[in-house]
Amino acid sequence: MVLVSGSGSNLQVLHNAEVAGQLGEGKISLVVSDRPDVYALQRAKAYGLAACTEQPDKKLPAGEARRELSGRILRIAKDNGIDIIVLAGFLSILTGELLEQYSGRIINLHPSLLPKFGGEGMYGERVHRAVLQAGETESGCTVHFVDEGTDTGTILLQRKVPVQKDDTPASLAKRVQEQEHIAIVQAVKTLTCNLATKNTTNS
Repeated sequence: MVLVSGSGSNLQVLHNAEVAGQLGEGKISLVVSDRPDVYALQRAKAYGLAACTEQPDKKLPAGEARRELSGRILRIAKDNGIDIIVLAGFLSILTGELLEQYSGRIINLHPSLLPKFGGEGMYGERVHRAVLQAGETESGCTVHFVDEGTDTGTILLQRKVPVQKDDTPASLAKRVQEQEHIAIVQAVKTLTCNLATKNTTNS
């Protein structure tokens, strides 16, 4: 299951990788967005993927809204027999039983070399702008397991890029995104293969 909030470029990359047989036994069976009318949902429809929108309840306090949304996503995952959950540009923060039941099976893609430039509110252009303002000489992306913190889970893999002297947030973002597309496929393939091996061992 892939969770999205925006254009869905990483969803496209994962779909292409699946079609090319690059995800091992991995198969995208469902796409969930926390925002309506995002382009990722159009991509999902074009690919013939089941998709739905689950928005946070804005009437609830932030913490309660996170738990309630996470509970809905957990029910959807269980109802659809989901093994792995991939956050691909998903902006809502997840918590509670979802993270417990999918511990070691839910990953997030973040556009920096964590633990630098992570945490609540650090996403998209904000990350790249912060990297440039800090005078960093390299940046990149991180795929990590999701835990109760924000961008604090165990790192699965990272890919690096140099920061150029004339970089803007947009130019740095483009360079990082190229590595994101490689990293997300590598991470999903690794997780899928590890899960398949574990299931074989336990059977």
